Amino acid sequence: MIASMTGFARREIAGPWGTLACELRSVNHRFLEAGFRLPEELRAQEAALRQTLGKSVKRGKVDCSVHWRPAADGAAELDVDDAALARVIARLKQVTRELPAGGTISAVDVLRWPGVVRAAAIDTDAIAATLNQLFQQTLAELVTTRRNEGARLFALLEERCDGLEALVAQVRARLPEIEARVRARLAERVGELAASVDPARLEQEVVLLLQRLDIAEELDRLTGHLEEIRKVIGSSDAAGAGRRLDFLMQELNREANTLASKSQDLETTRMSVDMKVLIEQLREQVQNVE
Repeated sequence: MIASMTGFARREIAGPWGTLACELRSVNHRFLEAGFRLPEELRAQEAALRQTLGKSVKRGKVDCSVHWRPAADGAAELDVDDAALARVIARLKQVTRELPAGGTISAVDVLRWPGVVRAAAIDTDAIAATLNQLFQQTLAELVTTRRNEGARLFALLEERCDGLEALVAQVRARLPEIEARVRARLAERVGELAASVDPARLEQEVVLLLQRLDIAEELDRLTGHLEEIRKVIGSSDAAGAGRRLDFLMQELNREANTLASKSQDLETTRMSVDMKVLIEQLREQVQNVE
């Protein structure tokens, strides 16, 4: 079954190091184009995540955002660099003497000085392992949403194919009437001539005219293309279905244009226009097929 290139998924997981959230959004694109926004501490994981993505998604523009909220350290022991603190205090004593009367510097300001309080060690390996697990879960959810959207696309494409097949059948049913009308029109024009006409020669001219106006071949090709579309969208292995369908849309449009240009029948011309409307609707939906 076909899958759509449009989807969204979000997962979140918590651990002793904080909370990780992963969000995936995808829209249609000719090829697979992935963009990653990762915390600086996890930037090294991008290559592995890209490889994992490529195994499940073949086409589409995919945006991946990962957010990390470190765990609150309120209960943790404050790790102060005593040497750095001593240097800052010594310098502050010198600065304080230069301050105007009433000027003060709080202890909190001192602790905020870079290097005075050492940052707690972060187990990036544990976070990275959790990120890989979280990304796979989020990706699985994205694939599911794209397949669900693909089922909706399948129904829309089937509906348009039904409409096109009905129009092809209507045009095909008119072929004997169109041929009879062409013969009658030619015979009427010949009858207006004063000279006599060789019946064999007249029949030959009728045959040549009907060959130029014959649309049976275009109808056969339209039917064949519609059968191929149904085969592609209903296949259990729909990899590359989008590109195949893009090509079939071009072929459908070409046959519909040829049909319209050959038509000498007002009703057939009208139905060829209806065909092109349905083909355009098909093309718009196919743009979202992976």
